[in-house]
Amino acid sequence: MKLLYVATVQSHIYYFHLPLIKELNNDGHVVDVACKGDVAFNCQDFDDNVNKLFDLPFERSPFKFNNIRTYFKLKKIINDDNYDIVHCHTPMGGILARLASRKARKKGTKVIYTAHGFHFYKGAPMINWLVYFPVEWICSFMTDVLITINKEDYERANRRLHTNKCIYVYGAGINVDKFSNCKVNVKKKRTELGIPQDAFLIVSVGEINYNKNHKLLVEVISKLSKQDIYCIIAGDGILYKKLNLLIKQNNLQKRVLLLGRRNDIPDLLKISDLYVHTSLREGLPFAVLEALASGITVISSDIRGCRDILDQDHMFDIDDEYELCCLIKKIYKQPYKYHISSDIDIDRFSYCKVNLIIKSLYKITLTK
Repeated sequence: MKLLYVATVQSHIYYFHLPLIKELNNDGHVVDVACKGDVAFNCQDFDDNVNKLFDLPFERSPFKFNNIRTYFKLKKIINDDNYDIVHCHTPMGGILARLASRKARKKGTKVIYTAHGFHFYKGAPMINWLVYFPVEWICSFMTDVLITINKEDYERANRRLHTNKCIYVYGAGINVDKFSNCKVNVKKKRTELGIPQDAFLIVSVGEINYNKNHKLLVEVISKLSKQDIYCIIAGDGILYKKLNLLIKQNNLQKRVLLLGRRNDIPDLLKISDLYVHTSLREGLPFAVLEALASGITVISSDIRGCRDILDQDHMFDIDDEYELCCLIKKIYKQPYKYHISSDIDIDRFSYCKVNLIIKSLYKITLTK
């Protein structure tokens, strides 16, 4: 079987799909990747398991001229290389790959698109519906299989789109064992970070941008009177400086720590008491799944994707700062009451189970 994976950026393939690509490679299949390459991105695992990397000038914005150049280059690659399956990801990767595969589909190539969270969703800005929904509606006619990763998208796709087949899969999978079996010296790690041993520690992980909405968490902590509540935020992004300024303006430098990009996330989760997810929009949040796998209490904004994982007792209205403040206070006072234990089958989100589903899907799709 010969496959082409398409995404806007190389990091998406690496962080979300490399485990599956490794399995496919080990099974004797050939996997090529088309994306916008990153010259600073150097990973032996990627090089060892990807047959060819096509570096194309993808842009995230649908209005950039580079996407027209990318379309023609991608069309030539797909027509020349005779792929059995083109599996595309990310909005622009999905749009351009499906448009570029029209001729190949007539010759038997199957096109699969994984929607990692449609840009049109309940509560989305009207501009999202006006721009993204019509494009996805058109592209659905060029899609053999549409994979959705949350119930809201699955139900909407079945009602309003025209793909040959639509399925619901639990994301791209996480390494459950990496987080559940992590061993860390809590005292040593907290000391290293400057966190008191008896502090109630909140953790949040994610890119520092508008959508991840870390500003809400900082503002809520500034209103909590308890001085033994600390917070660590792991991630980097375009709003890093603004968030750091907000922390200083609220005199929280000692209690709210911006750690930047980290490679010890399992350790950070294990030394914390509560994970808080404040995103405005998600497909299916990896960070929430990883926090659950680590065994700590998790609360999240009441949004698509998170509703597939958590119950209402562990969610808050994204527009209600007071509700989040009250929820943190309740957990601070009665942590045992909100701890999520065996109620969630975290193993269904594991690499091995999700990858097994996708590989089975490939076989079924090619036999039709």
